[in-house]
Amino acid sequence: MKIALDVSAVPPRVAGAGRYVVELARRLPAHEQELTLVTRRGDEPRWQTFSPSARVTPLVPRGRVERLIYEAWRLGQSKTARDSDVWHSPHYTMPHRCAAPTVVTIHDMTFFTNPEWHERSKVAFFRRAIAYSATHAKVLVSVSDFTARQLDEIVPVHAPVVVAPHGVDLEAFGVDGTHDGDTLERFGLAADVPYILFLGTVEPRKGLDVLLEAFEQLSSRSDVELWIAGQSGWAMSEFDQALVNHPGAARIRRLGFVDETLVAPLLRHSRVVAYPSRGEGFGLPALEALACGALVVTSSDTVMAEVGSDAVWLARPGDGASLAEQLALALALDQDQRALRSRAARARAELFSWEHSVAQHLRAYEMARER
Repeated sequence: MKIALDVSAVPPRVAGAGRYVVELARRLPAHEQELTLVTRRGDEPRWQTFSPSARVTPLVPRGRVERLIYEAWRLGQSKTARDSDVWHSPHYTMPHRCAAPTVVTIHDMTFFTNPEWHERSKVAFFRRAIAYSATHAKVLVSVSDFTARQLDEIVPVHAPVVVAPHGVDLEAFGVDGTHDGDTLERFGLAADVPYILFLGTVEPRKGLDVLLEAFEQLSSRSDVELWIAGQSGWAMSEFDQALVNHPGAARIRRLGFVDETLVAPLLRHSRVVAYPSRGEGFGLPALEALACGALVVTSSDTVMAEVGSDAVWLARPGDGASLAEQLALALALDQDQRALRSRAARARAELFSWEHSVAQHLRAYEMARER
């Protein structure tokens, strides 16, 4: 099958949905598929590194506005589209009048359910894009049952949906932390300090305001630090000011975007991973933490609760006291209890694989080609 995968929306710093696209690009050629990666102009080298056996075609303009206009009105009629059996748009949007049957990935429905979590201009744009894709794509891919249910509620009439949960690289995110201390020290981090870790893009929906509130309430654990890892998103000036004014500011570290080689050691070496996001399409950092055998506290009534099942502690979304209570429970475990919960976390993560995700995508491609 000739598959065209549009990777042009993946930013230079790969995280979240970008990680998903990279994993597809890496793994699809191993299934004897003829894969073409459609990139922004000048972005070919990194995609040739990610997926050496794929064909890389730099069709898309670099600027965001220009890219979206080109995608909507010209990309679908390109020679690459005409020569493909299936076109996959992995980030909500799709070409208009595409020459190939189109599959579109819907990550979450928060542009509808919680528009306050996003920039206003993006809310208007992505609501229209999702509504268009839902009725013009041949097949939709949802990254979780949670998102698929919300899609049914908000856009009742839509193309068939294939649920393809994200996976996790169980080797890269393993439980062996023998050299974690050395890795942390190499990046200038103290290996002998107990810390609560947040990993993810720093933006309003992630619940970092709630995490600061919870950290203040953990007054009995003044030995524990809070480390915040991830690139800055939007509308975080209030959070930045709260960080400066926080009573425990001396014990809070902003790590920024961290090197890929540091992610797993940070997760494994943490006392607890806190992922108090108010809502996600999947919540990949929580799954990666589980794969590392980390203790994870996340939000109830979210997709992370579905992914983590009984291997995670659950706090009420937006509730600092609830989050502090659950963090305290995880921090209070003795060594044997931690080992038991760590094994349960790893066992839960082993139920998710990128190979299963790829298989579901191949199913979606076949469905699209046949419709």
